[in-house]
Amino acid sequence: MTALSTDLQTKVDPLLLEVADVVNTTLDLDTTLRRVAELVRKVIDYEILAILLLNEKTQELYFRFSVGYPPEFVERTRVKVGEGVTGIAAMRREPVLVGDVLHEPEYISAVPSARSELAIPLIVKNRVIGVLDLESPQPNAFTEEHKRLLTLIASRMAVGIENARLYTRSARQSRTLVLLNEISRELTSILNLDELFNRIAELLRRLIDYQMFSILLIDSTGEKLQHRFSLRFEQNIQIKHDRKLGVGVIGTAAQSKEAVLVPDVTKDPRYIMVNPETRSELAVPLIYKDKVIGVLDLEHTRRNFFTDDHKRTVTTLAAQVAIAIENARLYEQIALQESRLERDLALARELQVRLLPQTWPKLAHLEIAAKFVPARAIGGDLYDFVSYSHSRTAISVGDVSGKGAPAAIYAALVSGILRSHAPIEPGPAEMLSAVNYSLSERRIEGQFVSLIYAVWDDHDRTLQVANSGLPRPIFCRNGKTQIVEATGLPLGLFDDAEYDEYTFYCKPGDVFVFFSDGILDASNRAGELFGRSRVEKIVEQCHDESVDCVVKRLFSAAAEHAAGLATFDDQTVVAIKVTAGKTKDKEKIVPGKKK
Repeated sequence: MTALSTDLQTKVDPLLLEVADVVNTTLDLDTTLRRVAELVRKVIDYEILAILLLNEKTQELYFRFSVGYPPEFVERTRVKVGEGVTGIAAMRREPVLVGDVLHEPEYISAVPSARSELAIPLIVKNRVIGVLDLESPQPNAFTEEHKRLLTLIASRMAVGIENARLYTRSARQSRTLVLLNEISRELTSILNLDELFNRIAELLRRLIDYQMFSILLIDSTGEKLQHRFSLRFEQNIQIKHDRKLGVGVIGTAAQSKEAVLVPDVTKDPRYIMVNPETRSELAVPLIYKDKVIGVLDLEHTRRNFFTDDHKRTVTTLAAQVAIAIENARLYEQIALQESRLERDLALARELQVRLLPQTWPKLAHLEIAAKFVPARAIGGDLYDFVSYSHSRTAISVGDVSGKGAPAAIYAALVSGILRSHAPIEPGPAEMLSAVNYSLSERRIEGQFVSLIYAVWDDHDRTLQVANSGLPRPIFCRNGKTQIVEATGLPLGLFDDAEYDEYTFYCKPGDVFVFFSDGILDASNRAGELFGRSRVEKIVEQCHDESVDCVVKRLFSAAAEHAAGLATFDDQTVVAIKVTAGKTKDKEKIVPGKKK
């Protein structure tokens, strides 16, 4: 290779150091690309620059960073490997220098004033990941020395870009998985179809910034898809056009049981024009027990807006959405039956109340208070107290998924399982595992329970706690609250779930408060949740008073917060307070030590 000129040679060492700085000091892709562009400007004072990255699946280059290009061209253009100057550079895996693009038949015109072009492939571990491309309005603006210098630093730039791209992808996937988990948990608790559809649309927007969204469900004949919910630019609209299975993008997704991604609907013969603004579409089937029940359809005014990552994300979410919709449908059917069976419900409520403890245990060193208020005539929350031997008492608080009769029946099942295991006096974590195993043997689709189980030793004044998905309890000592960091998977979903156990060595005046999420989620007309901070404040205010004060204040405050609105979810609070008495000394252990 011919040596670099003396002038350019003097730039090499400091430039390589700057490239190393880009590679080693940032993993943000946008920042990396911007800094690469800044480094290139130190070599060539360009007017037109693009960094194109390679989609290995489609073997197309797409614009990821650009200067001087028309925005519409950047958005719409995909360059096949082997086509255009950049595509040739990617295919040959070597730089391409064009002195005058007017004499280059492969040139793809983007900027009318461009006359010369220099394309440098970005290669990492013998794999092309993209192309660095420069254009100039001057013929022969780029020299062989420019080509050599940019080639020299391109491999190092490529490493930085690839590292940032992998990190961005991993971070995005991690955030998406966490968000999917949160969304899935929330959707299973919504049993009103209209509310569920609205919430699906809201939560999905946290994953994908779509512009148009529809939920279509298979009708009773099994031959057509009916619009049940539609948003157009954040406005609810009514669409009455049914879709036949196998017809259009949506019908194809339903019939094939596979997601259909269309980068440009104007080039896809399956597309049926309903929204003239639509340019890209993603249709994902809703499958429940291997049967298609509907389709989630997303549209956008930009071509190539939806990606394979979007496709995978929505497909993962669709499985949970299908379950939530089926649960809501079943609930609607039950709700209709409930309206005709008010007398039976009244009796069921009386039976449920009688299944709850009628009195609290009388203990020398513990004061107890509890209250349960169902959102409807009957509910799915539960609490219980069971006497163990040697001055020990077990305390359980639970919240079954859903509401109404199904949740109440499931809660009764859980209570029975708890009582059946109590004679062997298991510890909290052991009890949760035992209940989870029993429920897994009797698995009911879409049903599970979040449960806290605690064992109080009145002689030693110790409390052992384990949790399987209920809101984390509150511990208050000397008027200062802290969260009991006990968490775990709900019972009845996973066969091999394991649970942590925390031990507290208590002092007189210590207060523990267990509660279902109906307290936290009580909303006012503005949609503001009652929230954990209000619960903690009330516990702090009542720490010198009886636990009955804590329970009463929590329920009255939550009711006042949601004044005028119907209770949405069952609400349960169990509060305990350690009272004075002589105990032998214990080793000093931080409250809440994990077992």
